[in-house]
Amino acid sequence: MTETEIIERKRSSQIPLHGPEAFAAMRRAGRLTAEALDMLAAEVAPGVTTDHLDRLVFDFARDHGAYPATLHYRGYTKSTCISINHVVCHGIPNDKPLREGDIINIDVTLILDGWHGDSSRMYYVGEVPRRAQRLCEITYECLMRGLAAIKSGAWTNDIGAAIQTYAESERCSVVRDFCGHGLGQVFHDSPTILHYVEPSYNVEMKAGMLFTVEPMINLGRPQVKVLSDGWTAVTRDRSLSAQFEHTIGVTETGCEIFTLSPKGLDQPYAPAS
Repeated sequence: MTETEIIERKRSSQIPLHGPEAFAAMRRAGRLTAEALDMLAAEVAPGVTTDHLDRLVFDFARDHGAYPATLHYRGYTKSTCISINHVVCHGIPNDKPLREGDIINIDVTLILDGWHGDSSRMYYVGEVPRRAQRLCEITYECLMRGLAAIKSGAWTNDIGAAIQTYAESERCSVVRDFCGHGLGQVFHDSPTILHYVEPSYNVEMKAGMLFTVEPMINLGRPQVKVLSDGWTAVTRDRSLSAQFEHTIGVTETGCEIFTLSPKGLDQPYAPAS
């Protein structure tokens, strides 16, 4: 065993492993988060503000005995992150209305009984250009290919390889600046989940690990910059960006997805008019 393998196995052994009770709690938190995203399906439309969507999620959480994990997290003041067009992630909801043709990512993390469910989806605002639809479809496929690589005994770079290979085969790029993460009773925990291959970081997956997979895929180059608000990340070349995210638990033969939509609305879609 090489020194690198020893280090990675040590990292792996320090990652929390969870049993049936934790999986049951994560199912409840994940389902509630998915239901919040489902609720927004009829609300996304031209003229609607992202502040309005954010308030809907806060009210939904409160009405279901949950709390938005982002609210007051490290000074963040909103219940969601809503990222429009060339915003990669961490877009801050505001009073600017959505426009016909926008694509938006809504990222929701709800805490239910102390456990975190974290998920995001893309929404189409009215009629969306084909290139934007294509990006969303590619990004969703990247997520699903990444999830298919998960099982006990596999490695985190298997996730990155599945995502990177497909994205680049479709002439898109994978954002390097942000990653998936462990979670459970802690919002951000080990392991780190990269969406590309990084030889210097590769952790063996074990049954009982809990983490997110959340690839951010750009139509242009992968480089991003964070705006002066300290949160909003945008593509440097102003190309469109998309993201999908699920929370999962590793099993012996694959993974359990905790944040699947009860209504089957996980894929990119246009809300009904």
